[in-house]
Amino acid sequence: MSKFDPYEHLNVVLNQDGSITRLLDFPTTQATGDQHHLPGQAVVSKDITLNEEKKTWMRLYRPSKLPSNDKSVAKLPIIVYLHTGGWIHFSVASTLIHESCNQLCSEVPSIVVALDYGLAPENKLPSQYHDTVEAVVWIKNQALDRVNGEKWLREYGDFSRCYLYGVSCGGNIAFNSALKLLDNKLEPLRINGVILNQPLFGGKMRTKSEMRLATDPYFPLPVIDALWDFALPKGTDRDHRFCNPMMNEPCKDKIKRLGRCLVIGFGGDPLVDRQQEFVQMLVKQGVMVEARFDDVGFHGIEVVDSRRAAAIINFVKEFV
Repeated sequence: MSKFDPYEHLNVVLNQDGSITRLLDFPTTQATGDQHHLPGQAVVSKDITLNEEKKTWMRLYRPSKLPSNDKSVAKLPIIVYLHTGGWIHFSVASTLIHESCNQLCSEVPSIVVALDYGLAPENKLPSQYHDTVEAVVWIKNQALDRVNGEKWLREYGDFSRCYLYGVSCGGNIAFNSALKLLDNKLEPLRINGVILNQPLFGGKMRTKSEMRLATDPYFPLPVIDALWDFALPKGTDRDHRFCNPMMNEPCKDKIKRLGRCLVIGFGGDPLVDRQQEFVQMLVKQGVMVEARFDDVGFHGIEVVDSRRAAAIINFVKEFV
């Protein structure tokens, strides 16, 4: 029997300098631009550079028909979206991610700011957390700039209702970035909640769900370990606080100040035990948590099951 190769499973080749060559070319979709939109197009989108030096950027989404109250436009919540991809794959322009953001923007409805953060292993943690903090501070600055502030945010966004929403590794980024943002003066922007959809956490000690689902066809344990090797800073292990928040005693005081959290998970996800342990830790620290766990389903189920994707959006809509 041939030895399982996590790199082959991930479609990457590890280079000598520690970078990777990605063998899959995912289809991409361009933003619509804000000038014109086609009849029947529910959402318009445009791209904005965040940090030229770091090559980070954002794609902004807004509904093409804006809800109104008495002829004035109703302000929409602002959702900072942090995409899936195991730290190493996808861009905000990837069709899969773009369509998810279109759906989120249209269904909630909301202004979505999807961040194209730096991918690992070329960018190790906490680089992705810094990118997210920079994006949120950029959003705050649009509220303060009365002349040149980004029009979609200023005219249609409610800065007092900003949410961080992360999927898989994006859930990890959302949690750790929310803790970092507690040190920033964000007024008039307010983080009103953190949404963690199947968040990616780990640890050296294996959980029961990891052992039970070690050979999961989509997300087997050697692949999860390889992703952590790509993402974690050199010389650290899976009990580092970026990976295992349960080990992080000094952060407990900060976690108390987190505000509302929504955590979504599925029983067929090797990470489900960690996600439930994470929820218990939040509750112990007095955080208001909504936990939505379903026994049936696997990591990333919403990619292949449109009904699950719709159910997840409904949870987000109720929470927002």
